[in-house]
Amino acid sequence: MSPHVHLCLVLHNHQPIGNFDGVFEQAYQDSYLPFLEVFEPYDALNISLHTSGPLMLWLAERHPEYLDRVRLLVEAGRIEIVGGPQYEPILTMLPRRDRVGQIQSYSSWLQRNLGVTPSGMWMPERVWESGLTADVAAAGMRYTVLDDYHFKSAGMAEEELRSYFVVEDQGQLLRVFPGSEQLRYTIPFRPAHETIDYLRGIAHSNPGAVMTFGDDGEKFGTWPDTKSHVYDEGWLRSFFDALTENQEWLHTVTLAESIQSAAPAGKAYLPDCSYREMTVWSLPAESQEILDDVSHAMENDERWGHLESFVRGGFWRNFKVKYEETNEMYARMMHVSDRLAKAEASGHDAGELAEIRDHLYRGQCNCPYWHGAFGGIYLPHLRNAIYEHLIQADTLLQEIEGTLNTVSATAGDYDYDGQQEIRLSNESMVAWIDPAQGGRMYEWDLRGINHNLLATLQRRPEAYHRKVLAGPNSAGGDVASIHDRVVFKQEGLDQMIQYDRYARKSLMDHFFDNEATLESVSRGESPERGDFVELPFEAKLRRGSDRVQAQLRRDGNAWGIPITLTKAVTLQEGSGNLSVTYLLENLPPASPLHFAVEWNFAGLPSGADDRYFSDVDGNQLGQLGERLDLTDVRGLSLSDRWLGVDIDLRTDRDSGVWAFPVETVSQSEAGFELVHQSVCVMPHWIITADAEGRWAVTIDIATRCENAIEVQQHDHVNV
Repeated sequence: MSPHVHLCLVLHNHQPIGNFDGVFEQAYQDSYLPFLEVFEPYDALNISLHTSGPLMLWLAERHPEYLDRVRLLVEAGRIEIVGGPQYEPILTMLPRRDRVGQIQSYSSWLQRNLGVTPSGMWMPERVWESGLTADVAAAGMRYTVLDDYHFKSAGMAEEELRSYFVVEDQGQLLRVFPGSEQLRYTIPFRPAHETIDYLRGIAHSNPGAVMTFGDDGEKFGTWPDTKSHVYDEGWLRSFFDALTENQEWLHTVTLAESIQSAAPAGKAYLPDCSYREMTVWSLPAESQEILDDVSHAMENDERWGHLESFVRGGFWRNFKVKYEETNEMYARMMHVSDRLAKAEASGHDAGELAEIRDHLYRGQCNCPYWHGAFGGIYLPHLRNAIYEHLIQADTLLQEIEGTLNTVSATAGDYDYDGQQEIRLSNESMVAWIDPAQGGRMYEWDLRGINHNLLATLQRRPEAYHRKVLAGPNSAGGDVASIHDRVVFKQEGLDQMIQYDRYARKSLMDHFFDNEATLESVSRGESPERGDFVELPFEAKLRRGSDRVQAQLRRDGNAWGIPITLTKAVTLQEGSGNLSVTYLLENLPPASPLHFAVEWNFAGLPSGADDRYFSDVDGNQLGQLGERLDLTDVRGLSLSDRWLGVDIDLRTDRDSGVWAFPVETVSQSEAGFELVHQSVCVMPHWIITADAEGRWAVTIDIATRCENAIEVQQHDHVNV
């Protein structure tokens, strides 16, 4: 057999639900459009193209002419459309019904709008578990792309990965192409001839081999510095020229063509895995550092080439452990999915359920459920978008169930931790309380604007903080992959790294030293003198004709002094207000104690004049990023004119109030940056017991949503 090789170029173009319109447009102008313009004249070249559902819907609305051009290339046999789940979820975190439903939903959309029914799919983030095989096959898919790392982790040598393989589960088969890590790192970061030389070697050693490149289309223009490199400096044209000049032995083919022309290399059973970097990111920060240190220490050892494939990172699902906020979104999504399944089984109208299902599917978009080189869970607008759709789905479900206009209190293990949580609900809001975790409120949904005020984020160590603390530097030389870049988007980030001892939630009960200040508390330097923040409370639910109440009680201590703390959270029918009454008992006489209640408000960003604090008389006190140290006041208001919400916190006795921003130093594809996560508001008192050793306060929070969101009509798809 004469030396030749088949090359499958598979592009994955994606923008997540909730990303800014300007980001979509910039990516279109920098990546998607110029790539197509360069590709069109090269008649001898074929590619497989996956465009995620969120991006495809945006393109259909904003740039239908782009889809017209793609359609012509599909008809010419030069582009194969690759399918996948509609809104790019990590399939392993979904129940089977949603896995199959998302894939079939997108296949139906592609058939209606592009006239193609895909046979292959893109596996989001290449997160793989063997149990997916049967579900993917049941959804009508015959093949997908993973990384060669999956196969190497199963003990296979790189020399064996020269075609696709067959995987099996429960008698169902799926063909899997191993995407080459070597190609992923040379395209487009190294000169085109390096890729050609690599493939020429394979053509001679394995004539007829099938090699697969599968990676993000954004690396062709959107990733930092790549637009100039790929287009202005002509890398992509030089690459396509090289492919064309060598087409006698180097054949670019689609995935579908490969399956038609080549037999599988064999059968494989692959471990739970993703691409190499993702497995590292899923590890705890300390474990990441150890793995990084060991890898660097071993990389020049002659044995490393044989050992590297067996030195693995972690398991994607552990992002739900690493980030408690991921588990909260996941559990909320599962709650909606379960209720939707029950509504479907009850025979509710299919049209209504299709709209709800579309909101659910949008709320499953993977990007804010994890974190690595991209911002992910650290990006508030992506978290907010997930909750927006899950809250809308929840509201629509209650409408068709006929329970929206009632006030209710229920208990269940809503976050899958083996403990009971509490859900208080009326037509205006839903509050979720965790008695086992300090009786804290961990989600607070405002239905009028589909917003979770507690989509917050705790500041925690990240492995890349070592680079931040080491200071900025530049690798220099050729264009770097985003995995290798060290860029600081602001000065002084090393001074801004801070970690929280506790989650940034609400109804968090603190006892501080009497001398504690705004500065010491905001910096986390004031020691916790009580045991009420995270330890369990006893809980009771009380239900009246027009109100419900969660009563939480703990016999704890502060400074070693036994204290009983009771807080009662009350929600009334038809009200946008939440009332919390605190009662502290068994307080020592004539011994003033410093007590504070922490509230956090997410989605109210800093740096804009239309997002501001006000006092009880309506006088503005500055933007929401300001630090406030108020004394002898009865409350504080937070306003966000863009979001259309006012939050008025009032107390029935004079209070001190601290307010400060909670900001993270996190990593994104563009570099390290400071991100505003929430506004912390903390009323506090130096309390003195009455004659019976008691002290009490009531905190009322009124919410007003000016721009109440109507039920949104989306381009949903009937499954």
